[in-house]
Amino acid sequence: MLPFRLSVVVLFLLVSLILPPFCLCIRSFPTRPNDGGDGLGLDGLSRFAEAPDYRNGKECPLMENKESYVSSCDASFIHIAMTLDSEYLRGSMAAVHSVLRHASCPEHVFFHFVSAEFDPASPRVLTQLVRSTFPSLNFKVYIFREDTVINLISSSIRQALENPLNYARNYLGDILDSCVDRVIYLDSDVVVVDDIVKLWETHLTSTRVIGAPEYCHANFTKYFTAPFWSDPVLSRVFSTRKPCYFNTGVMVMDLVKWREGNYRKRIENWMEVQRKKRIYELGSLPPFLLVFAGHVEPIHHRWNQHGLGGDNVRGSCRPLHPGPVSLLHWSGKGKPWVRLDIKKPCEVDSLWEPYDLFIHGKDHQRLGSRSTTTTSSDTLAGYSGYFL
Repeated sequence: MLPFRLSVVVLFLLVSLILPPFCLCIRSFPTRPNDGGDGLGLDGLSRFAEAPDYRNGKECPLMENKESYVSSCDASFIHIAMTLDSEYLRGSMAAVHSVLRHASCPEHVFFHFVSAEFDPASPRVLTQLVRSTFPSLNFKVYIFREDTVINLISSSIRQALENPLNYARNYLGDILDSCVDRVIYLDSDVVVVDDIVKLWETHLTSTRVIGAPEYCHANFTKYFTAPFWSDPVLSRVFSTRKPCYFNTGVMVMDLVKWREGNYRKRIENWMEVQRKKRIYELGSLPPFLLVFAGHVEPIHHRWNQHGLGGDNVRGSCRPLHPGPVSLLHWSGKGKPWVRLDIKKPCEVDSLWEPYDLFIHGKDHQRLGSRSTTTTSSDTLAGYSGYFL
């Protein structure tokens, strides 16, 4: 019996030394163009047209080892992280399409997709679907185990906000390859109408871990409950800063600082407080506000025209805010693909529709095969009536 127990201990120590933190929560799938698999479930989801083959312009850096397997560690890449699930798949496809369509160097964009372990469509199926829709896309799919965060989630004002995948952004420092030291996080209900490199080049000052558009005119107190504000210990967290609301659906994140500062744990600590004292109502947003509000690198508002999905209850139509626009965000209850399908769209939903790759009915077709390079001067062509 003793040798057996000893062998178990030795095995456990070896696993602990060899595998990185969270390895039991995260796996990734290879995304080579010829990736195999049984394809189970793919037919039920593959109603997406193949996107045009967007290629780099002459001004872009030369691609090294272009025909071989692409590594996420390439220092020339722009890294974008998004969640990928069957419910918001149509939005994710449109978001990717919009980024590629307006990028000056689309072949230098690398997508990191985080997929839930128990999604109705398996991560392997989702990987195959992304590859079939965007054959030349640089990307990787990671599995996020819901039990990583499920015991920290409390009820919210809208059930969709309780989805464990909403909290995957908290774990990007652990999920993504350690060589990825900077990433743009995007929600699945956005479209980008400008060159993503402009957002990527956002400078984060020495003390800033994340950058995002801030909205200091918003009533910040409403994001937390009365018991929070009446507790002198809890509310003291904001005593030395001037907190402003920001939306976590668009962020530039310094993952080196994130990992060094263990910000994942800082967010989890507030989620644990929430489980005991009910200090907020809005899902994954308030913990970010508690940790970062007042310490965010401000980014121009054009990079998050949020709220286009209406509020969290009714999802009513909302117009665009005045000023230039680089990114449209349908945060809120209403989603453009849903409203378009039921023939009750809002005016702004017509701005999302050109990026939709979903095919209605059984008539599968290819949207286009020509090489397309979109420069920044063409970014807002056709939208001036809305954006200027």
